[in-house]
Amino acid sequence: MVSASDPVKNPARTSVWIDRTTPARSRRSDSPAGLDRNRITEASVRLLDAEGLAKFSMRRLAAELDVTAMSLYWYVDTKDDLLELALDSVYAEVAPPGQDGDWRERLRAFARSYRELLVRHIWVSPLAGTYLNIGPNSVLFSSAVMDVIRATGLPLERQTGALAAVFQFVYGFGTVEGHFKARCDAAGLTQDEAHRQAMGTIRAQPHLRGIVESSDDLMAARGGDTVEEMRERDFDFALDLLIAGIETMSERTGPPTTAAQ
Repeated sequence: MVSASDPVKNPARTSVWIDRTTPARSRRSDSPAGLDRNRITEASVRLLDAEGLAKFSMRRLAAELDVTAMSLYWYVDTKDDLLELALDSVYAEVAPPGQDGDWRERLRAFARSYRELLVRHIWVSPLAGTYLNIGPNSVLFSSAVMDVIRATGLPLERQTGALAAVFQFVYGFGTVEGHFKARCDAAGLTQDEAHRQAMGTIRAQPHLRGIVESSDDLMAARGGDTVEEMRERDFDFALDLLIAGIETMSERTGPPTTAAQ
């Protein structure tokens, strides 16, 4: 039997989706009844949500499934395989907008749904920056995004830039939001309480107090009575700015370039 860790006979894979022959081991008839990749993936998502990425392990997952750790290796070769499978599975939660309607509203809906995913599963953002994101759900997600971007009227050579502008913004915004909420929950604080504590700590330091006070008018004008309300205002306006930029660039560059027949 070839070991998955053998660098000569089975070199390290770049993605579970590229080497579709995994696992390297042959299936055995005495593998646990009812255990399959889908069940393992679903359990991985539950465990990542409950305990976080740092505590995730094959041994902990096996305990969650009430099987031995070695049993998992008949379905995947490595922990990385499981993390890639879990990552791809949750992309199915992003609701793609319909193909009808104004592209602006479709883009807003898509951006909000992606942001909600990043907040709901805070382990997604580090994994999305680590793996190739070429699983079936990820590819469908990317295809649906491109359908919206095509409808903007931008030339083909500008469309990937527009996609990056919107979804890298959402990725960053959702990542920060998700981790802030998780830290508040872990500390037993509401987001407003955590914000007041942070601002109070800064104001208590003479060399930093002036910086905060100089931005008091900005914070007052920001609007919203709670952290969540302020965050929603910021997100919506930032997204409006990006959409306005896409509109402007589309008008400036003219009709989209069509591919050669």
